[in-house]
Amino acid sequence: MNAFTDPRAFLRHLFDTAIATALPDGRIAQYLPPPPKGRTVVVGAGKGAAAMAHAVEEAWQGPLSGLVVTRYGHGLPTRAIEVVEAGHPNPDDASQDAAARILSLAAELGADDLLLCLISGGGSALMVQPAPGLGLDDKKAVTRELLRCGASIDEINTVRKHLSAIKGGRLAAAAWPAQVVTLMISDVPGDDPSVIASGPTVADPSTFADSLAVIDKYGVAVPDAVRRHLVRAVEESPKPGDPRLALSKTRLIATPQMALEAAARAARAAGVTPLVLGDAIEGEAREVAKVMAAIARQAAAHGQPTPPPCVLLSGGETTVTVRGQGRGGRNAEFLLALAVALDGHADIWALACDTDGIDGTEDNAGAILAPDSLARARGQGLDARARLADNDGYGFFAALGDLVVTGPTRTNVNDFRAILVLPG
Repeated sequence: MNAFTDPRAFLRHLFDTAIATALPDGRIAQYLPPPPKGRTVVVGAGKGAAAMAHAVEEAWQGPLSGLVVTRYGHGLPTRAIEVVEAGHPNPDDASQDAAARILSLAAELGADDLLLCLISGGGSALMVQPAPGLGLDDKKAVTRELLRCGASIDEINTVRKHLSAIKGGRLAAAAWPAQVVTLMISDVPGDDPSVIASGPTVADPSTFADSLAVIDKYGVAVPDAVRRHLVRAVEESPKPGDPRLALSKTRLIATPQMALEAAARAARAAGVTPLVLGDAIEGEAREVAKVMAAIARQAAAHGQPTPPPCVLLSGGETTVTVRGQGRGGRNAEFLLALAVALDGHADIWALACDTDGIDGTEDNAGAILAPDSLARARGQGLDARARLADNDGYGFFAALGDLVVTGPTRTNVNDFRAILVLPG
């Protein structure tokens, strides 16, 4: 793949390589536990849940059954493990029904049995069982506001865990005294298992007080029932050291760092020096873009921190505080802000995409930025700064024909950004 003659194809090749590294097929077998004396029941939730279930069926030696829930359009045919689809990022009745059935399957297990739990990004919305006294509408309202206000995924999941009857270790507690093994694909900065899909089988160090602090920090208006529930703090989530979680083990099968390292190898093979800036970058997408633009400009002008040809790789999860009426997820927002900051730099290209194939709630994974993107936009009467102010990254790149559309990838190791700096 020649970065000099076809930068677009080169950037897309890096993205495709990152995704391929995070796919469950070919990875999951090495992390499976030995079959138990008793039953093996598989449960799970996330955008990669169906692909993970399929991979388990291909590798497992012995009988199994179970249920996993994934996003609409992300399902796959399976033999023994039922796959259901539900709403994301806003949960729906299918999300609640799946969670109830999964809790019931866990509660039926005994000491000789194994609960194999398959978790990936998106599981928080896809597997929803409101805490006693709360309804699905309460959880949807809180989630919607937290997504709009710019809260981090860690903060959002802290709140979710304390409005839930299944998250924050409660699923593992329901399965006691069965053995619980959780295989995870990480989509969170830092790969903290207690944050991935709100950690349904992992001890929760956060508290009701922490949840209230997040709500108050962002001034989120929540239903009265939610605030009463958080203030009363009647039943805390299982904490580290809880004996009901003593037989629960967690294994990460794919992470953002693994994807970045694979992309770095692909870049090096093409004669381009990779520089991995970080796998856990957070912050407002447009502010992160300003920093990335400055680094790319320094490389182009001074050969620092590495000379061209080079590609700056990064992962993590930025946020967007929605103020406008436009369309677009955090990757389109990042890329549009990068375009403004680079101002048509002749030697810099970029790609920013979500590895699950869905940027926010849109039908694209992200987009590609070319040196002539701003000039082409002006030719169509598009004002990049005005589109950024309206949070309309999707509309901007759609008009240019520069959206990246993959469809569901059935995995999720969060955002992937590649900024290519070519010699002038």
